[in-house]
Amino acid sequence: MDASPSPAAPPTPGHRPAPGAPGHRPAPDGPEPPSGPPAAPGGHLPATAPPAGQPDPFPPVRPPAPAPASRLRRTAAPAGVMAGVLAAFALVGSVDPNEPGHYPVCPLLRFTGIYCPGCGGLRSAYAVAHGDLGTAFGSNAPAVIGYGIFAVVWVLWMVRAAAGKPARFTPRPVHWWAIGAVLLIFTVVRNLPFGSALAP
Repeated sequence: MDASPSPAAPPTPGHRPAPGAPGHRPAPDGPEPPSGPPAAPGGHLPATAPPAGQPDPFPPVRPPAPAPASRLRRTAAPAGVMAGVLAAFALVGSVDPNEPGHYPVCPLLRFTGIYCPGCGGLRSAYAVAHGDLGTAFGSNAPAVIGYGIFAVVWVLWMVRAAAGKPARFTPRPVHWWAIGAVLLIFTVVRNLPFGSALAP
């Protein structure tokens, strides 16, 4: 009979060797870590995506979309601008600038005798308020052209505002240079003898 020791049987799953037996390891200090998926900071389990083909039981909360502005609110700005312009024309139309003493005199005209590009603008507005476009054009032609451009731009602004579309009126630098050049030529010509028809 062989007296050699028989090999030890492999430990079964879940079996812990007794203290002092081969294969025994001392347990670490403190409680054993819990089994399962690691917890997120704060003790909460990490969020997992729902299985494919199934709706998310916790959909993200989105703020409600702002309600569209009413047509009255959208057209308030152009209506307010037009109200201010009409009030100014009503004031000039009720106080005749052809009579001295109602409005201040142009400083350039008073001290140098030179008509500036704005000279005659009030008389032009007075004539427009009374429906006399010929007199208005003779008093200050660029002012009458400016009134027409403003009317066209205002109509486009009102139409786009009523439709809920943004109004984009952004003149380029070349436009401002062109306006300045036209006013400079107009000022020079109206102060020359052959351009006296353009003087107010």
